[in-house]
Amino acid sequence: MRLPVLTSIVVVAADSGAGLVDTVRRALAGTARVELLLSDNASSDGSVAAVAAAYGADPRVRIIHNGKNLGFGAGVNRAAALARGDHLLILNPDCLLEADSVAQLLARAATVPRLGLLGVRIRHPDGSDEAASRRRDPTLRRSLMTLSGLARFAGGRPSWQGVNEPLDEAVRGADGPAEAVSGALMLLPRAAFDAVGGFDEGYFLHCEDLDLCRRLRDAGYTVYYAGSIAVVHGKGGSSRHRPVFVAWHKHRGMWRWFRRFDPAARRPLLRGMVWLGLWTRFAASLPRLLWRKWRR
Repeated sequence: MRLPVLTSIVVVAADSGAGLVDTVRRALAGTARVELLLSDNASSDGSVAAVAAAYGADPRVRIIHNGKNLGFGAGVNRAAALARGDHLLILNPDCLLEADSVAQLLARAATVPRLGLLGVRIRHPDGSDEAASRRRDPTLRRSLMTLSGLARFAGGRPSWQGVNEPLDEAVRGADGPAEAVSGALMLLPRAAFDAVGGFDEGYFLHCEDLDLCRRLRDAGYTVYYAGSIAVVHGKGGSSRHRPVFVAWHKHRGMWRWFRRFDPAARRPLLRGMVWLGLWTRFAASLPRLLWRKWRR
């Protein structure tokens, strides 16, 4: 008798906070057959030790100690190399699954031809929708529309569309193909992940999920948004006490994505202007970020 499909849940931890234990508990409490690989990017806050104390004897749990902070994509790749599942479920350490979440994801994934990656409707703890649940490629034009606020008035004008697709009543709970989804939760058939070589480790933090979605689409796979499935994202742990570090790598990731995929990057003058604009924006944000860090 063949065992049910095994899903390998991959969680990357980097000082992810006390909520990590709850994330692991909920992931293991579901109805689907799972294993959980916790990729530890040199956490020093006791969160990974707490998981080891609570679940170290559980054969479904494996902790990979990377020895240093490798970044998100590299952390996933290290765990994926050891995973035994038919699917990989990449889960943020503050993303809270329900008992039937994995089963719902697998059921929906089975209906999508040539699935590369499936994302869901991500919700804040207060019940509101996360704007980045369903996204478009962050081209320069779309990024400018989002940053300027003009995307709010796009209506039927494609040239005004921003990066995030509006989650209005017609879209919020709908299922369908998308250019990109939130990286807080991503389900991938193992074969699709391997076919594109996993995450590009040239990104350290931020935009590696957008890159993965784009490469899967370019390889002929479908990126799919399952708006009928909602998961709560706590938005916390790893980044709140390192705002400058996170902002630096976010801007670095944006620059890498732009250079790799945006046709506008082929124009040297515009390329230089984007580089200058990105790092000017980062420098301008430093006082606010440092103040936030000091207050914490």
